[in-house]
Amino acid sequence: MKNRKHLLRAATATAVVLGVTGLSACGAAKTNASGSSDTVTIVVPSWVGAEANAAVAKYVLENELDTKVKLTQLDESVAFDALNSGKADAILEDWGGAPKKVELYVDDKKSIVSAGDLGVTGHIGWFIPKYLAEQHPDITDYKNLNKYSSLFKTAESGDKGQLLEGSPSYTTNDNALIKNLKLDLKTVYAGSEAAQITQIRENYKAKKPFITYWWTPQWLNSQIDLVEVKLPDYKEGCDSDPAKVDCGYADTPLQKFLGADFAEDNKDAAEFLKNFSWTNDQQNEVASMIADKKMSADEAAEKWVKANPDVWKAWLPK
Repeated sequence: MKNRKHLLRAATATAVVLGVTGLSACGAAKTNASGSSDTVTIVVPSWVGAEANAAVAKYVLENELDTKVKLTQLDESVAFDALNSGKADAILEDWGGAPKKVELYVDDKKSIVSAGDLGVTGHIGWFIPKYLAEQHPDITDYKNLNKYSSLFKTAESGDKGQLLEGSPSYTTNDNALIKNLKLDLKTVYAGSEAAQITQIRENYKAKKPFITYWWTPQWLNSQIDLVEVKLPDYKEGCDSDPAKVDCGYADTPLQKFLGADFAEDNKDAAEFLKNFSWTNDQQNEVASMIADKKMSADEAAEKWVKANPDVWKAWLPK
């Protein structure tokens, strides 16, 4: 697995209100004498794309495999600890933000096993609205950002331009990039994915200049037109020292992981989760139903599952 030290997107308001539960000692799958699981505990990182994964997996597990599912919201590093201890069973979207935990639990202790690619490729970068790029065509190269940094000044950023972030709990390279590329920018945190989206939408509607840390897949990209700022090309190892990062972010095939005991004792559920694979567009479709159309996660999952039997039936254990 590639060393991907990129994103841990932080809490959206939807993850809290849509029924993601806290983890308890009784949250792990309980195996009965027949080797089947009463409950599968799936970790949900706190952004809506990950919520979409978990909701669809939950719906199919409960309605097709007669397996109860508990969802629990945990940050990426803590999620690996939970799988190692048996307090959770599956992570369906890992962006590579905890490489040391992967090395410890997957490679060394073997208490966690890889469940393969999610099928979704993530990418992080800095983005500006298209209308701004059309006004200043050279602004899309980081080398020219200082010339335009005054356009991005806010009360929060002082005499520097604001680089809008989501939450302080994100794992990003942006402060190092600003320092090492000598840019007149300052990271300013909206506080969550939902708050960041609100600010982006307000700025976009008002045609204000802004630059933001952003990513794909992300459902909002179908509604607004953003242009990526070219950062120095990513090369393997260029982000190995967090303090010296001076390159952009790599494309990241998102990964799934299972607790080793769960994978061994609950073969049907584990096989289903290993087979679970969909596209960026499919994830965005469900995420948009949750975050934009304000459907519950369960309602969005049911609607998508009923409309796409040819996709999810291929995930079922043989």
